[in-house]
Amino acid sequence: MAEAKELKEAVIAKLRTVYDPEIPVNIYELGLIYNVSVGLTGSVHVKMTLTSPACPVAGTLPGEVEHKLRELDYVALAKVELVWSPQWTKDMMTEAAKLELNVM
Repeated sequence: MAEAKELKEAVIAKLRTVYDPEIPVNIYELGLIYNVSVGLTGSVHVKMTLTSPACPVAGTLPGEVEHKLRELDYVALAKVELVWSPQWTKDMMTEAAKLELNVM
C-alpha cells in the first residue's frame, strides 16, 4: 500500500487530468476541489464544487472524477462529495488558471 502522502499526490495529479468541458483548465487549478483525504486502506474522499449549481455537468462530472480516481492502483474506494459551500468564485483559481483564462 502506498503511503498516504504519496497517494494524495497521485490523487491530485489525477484530478489535474479532469476538465470541465466548458473551460480549458483542469478542475484542480480551477479551485473546484475543496478537500482531498486519503485513508490507510486506499480510500479517497474528495469534496468538490462546480462553478455554478446550474452547471450542465453537475450530474456527470463527480462520477467522472470517481472513475478517474479508481484508475489509480492503490485506490480501493473513491467517493466524491459535491458541496456548494463555500460558493465557488474566480478567486479560488490558481494563478496559472487565471492567466490561462485571462482573469486578472
